[in-house]
Amino acid sequence: MNTKNFTSKTRGRSFKNSNNFYESLNYAFSGINYCLKNSRNFRIQIFCAVITLFMSLLLKLNSFEKIVIVATIFSVFILEILNTSIESLVDLVVGNNFNKLAKICKDCAAASVLIASINSIFVAAYIFLPKIKIIILN
Repeated sequence: MNTKNFTSKTRGRSFKNSNNFYESLNYAFSGINYCLKNSRNFRIQIFCAVITLFMSLLLKLNSFEKIVIVATIFSVFILEILNTSIESLVDLVVGNNFNKLAKICKDCAAASVLIASINSIFVAAYIFLPKIKIIILN
């Protein structure tokens, strides 16, 4: 296929460049909505984030600690959305056929979410445990 003649007009409906900012936001929110409806893990991560944010309020974190917690939560969300995107793309390309490279793509994408989730546990422990210890000892 000659890529020089391959324009957005010939790509079809699945490829569309947004003409304005609000349309781009609509696409982005559609992606988040898709993950909320179709990804059990994303919903679990939302639940954990809500609990973590509630704990942040209870333990009266300072501004820096709040920023670290929120950034850590968003890193997990971002990687989960990318994981869902990669898995969907791989499924589109290989269909129902097994492909070792497709498995590697999906496994590596899932591993990135796992590592971010483990990191979030360490961050939460580092920030929350000293504050919980003070509450228990007083």
